[in-house]
Amino acid sequence: MNLFLYRWGGTKAFFDYVARTHCTPSSVTFKDIMNSSPHADDIALADLRQWAMEVLSAAGILEADVDAELLIGHVLNLSRGELASKLITGFTVSGESALAIRQLVERRAGREPLQHILGVAWFRSLTLQVGPGVFVPRPETEQLAGMAIDALRSLAEPSPIGVDLGTGSGAIALAMATEVPHASIYAVEKSPEALPWTSKNFSALGGSNAHLVPGDLVGDELLETFPHLEGSVAVIASNPPYIPVDAIPRDPEVQLFDPALALYGGEDGLDVVRQVSQVALVLGRPGAALMLEHGELQGADIRNILSADGWRAAATHRDLTGRDRYTTATRP
Repeated sequence: MNLFLYRWGGTKAFFDYVARTHCTPSSVTFKDIMNSSPHADDIALADLRQWAMEVLSAAGILEADVDAELLIGHVLNLSRGELASKLITGFTVSGESALAIRQLVERRAGREPLQHILGVAWFRSLTLQVGPGVFVPRPETEQLAGMAIDALRSLAEPSPIGVDLGTGSGAIALAMATEVPHASIYAVEKSPEALPWTSKNFSALGGSNAHLVPGDLVGDELLETFPHLEGSVAVIASNPPYIPVDAIPRDPEVQLFDPALALYGGEDGLDVVRQVSQVALVLGRPGAALMLEHGELQGADIRNILSADGWRAAATHRDLTGRDRYTTATRP
C-alpha cells in the first residue's frame, strides 16, 4: 500500500476532476521540461504535472499522480489542496522552479523513496524526519502502533511503561509517547546510520516521557541505563527485520534504499524475533503484552516460537488489506 495514497486518497477524486475539466492537452514536450533552466520561460502548472505523472508512471510508480503532486508541492511550498486551486486558475511555474521539480522527478523515477526526497514520512499524527540510513515507516506499522497505544490506554495505572525494540525512525515509540502522554516510553536503536534520524525525531517530537537508548535490542544497554525496567514493562512492541536473507525484496525502493540491518532477519527471517521474545520476557511484567509485526506467511512460525518460550495466548492478526501481519502474546 502506498503511504501517500493511504493518507491522501480522499483528494484523488478532486484532482481527477480538475484534470478533466481544467487541463487542456499538454503543449509542453518532454524536451521542454528537460531543457528547463533558471532562465527558461514559465511553464503551465497543469502541463508540468502531466509531464511528471507520465515520467513517474513510465518508471513503474503505482500512484504517479500522488507522487507528482507531492514533489511539485514540495518545490512550490504548496499543499495538495493549494496545488489543486492553482491548477484551476492556470498558474504558471518559473523556469527555476521547473528545473527543481524536474530534478526531483528524475530522482523519484530512479525509484529513490519519495520520503527520502521530501525528507519526511507521515506516521499517524507525526511528521518524522527520514533519509538514507533509516527505515521508512510503513502504513501497516501504524496499525501495530495503534494496538500498542490501545493496550497502554486500557491500563488503570497512572504511568504504564512501553518499550519499542529496534525503533528505527522512532515511529512506534513516539506515537506511543505522544498519544499516551501519561505513559513512560523507552526505545532502543543500534544502527549508527539510523540513530541521527532517531535522535532528530526524539528531539523534535518526544516529550519528557520519551527515552531513546542507543544500543542493541537484546536489551543489555537498555537495562544498564534503566535497570528499573526489568520485570516492569506493560507493553513491548517491535517491527523487527523479518525478511529471509536469501529473499530479494520486490520493490526497488526497498531493495536499493532501505538499510539491510532493518530488513533481513537471518536464514528464515526470524532470528531477531527470537531475540525479541527472550528480552521481552525479561522486561515484561506478568500480563505484559508483546506485539510484533512480520511477513504475511510467518504468523504460525512466530506463534510457535513465542509459545515455546513460554508466552501465552499467541495470536496472529490481519492488517487492513486482510494479510496476516501482527502476532501478539501475553507474558505469564
